[in-house]
Amino acid sequence: MNEKTSTGATAVTDQVTEPQKGGDSPSMLSGWLRLFRTQPGEAMSPEALRMRRRFVWSCVVTYLTANLLMFLRFFFPRALFEPKTVFRIGYPSDFGFGVETKFQEDFRIWVVRNSERLFVIYARCTHLGCTPDWKESENKFKCPCHGSGYDSEGINFEGPAPRPMDRAKVELDAEGQIVVDTGVLYEWPAGATSEFDDPGAFLTV
Repeated sequence: MNEKTSTGATAVTDQVTEPQKGGDSPSMLSGWLRLFRTQPGEAMSPEALRMRRRFVWSCVVTYLTANLLMFLRFFFPRALFEPKTVFRIGYPSDFGFGVETKFQEDFRIWVVRNSERLFVIYARCTHLGCTPDWKESENKFKCPCHGSGYDSEGINFEGPAPRPMDRAKVELDAEGQIVVDTGVLYEWPAGATSEFDDPGAFLTV
């Protein structure tokens, strides 16, 4: 009697399986698959038809929406906002002899005044376009990228820079303020004539 009971209990225990952890059970997955799969000659149930139509329409709507967004993107291009090239910096009397660096961050320029002229250097190394630093203690501009050096008037004298830094156009407006235009630059190409004496490259002070 005890032997039969033990055998029966073993049989019942063998039939009990631990439920799978995580995810859908095989029976649920099989149910979803049956909605989209039929046997030959078997009619598809109304529920399966609805699910299939919903799935197809979802794919179509997603595809059309993605293409519409890509099409509309051409009408709204990404705008690149750059600093304005024409601006006022004050009166000539506002600047003493030497190099003024306060406009470097906003407009990428230095204002230089000597005993005869006031001019604006565009703060771009003529080697590879880096922004040099003004070393007041050494009285020179020094490029941190490849070591090009320029004197206080932007004339190259050391490193790989092939020519002096460019100068921006300067003029006085009706109020007597200095107007700078970095869209117009004066150059001194290597082995060529300098444009630094051209009208607009400096102000006489």
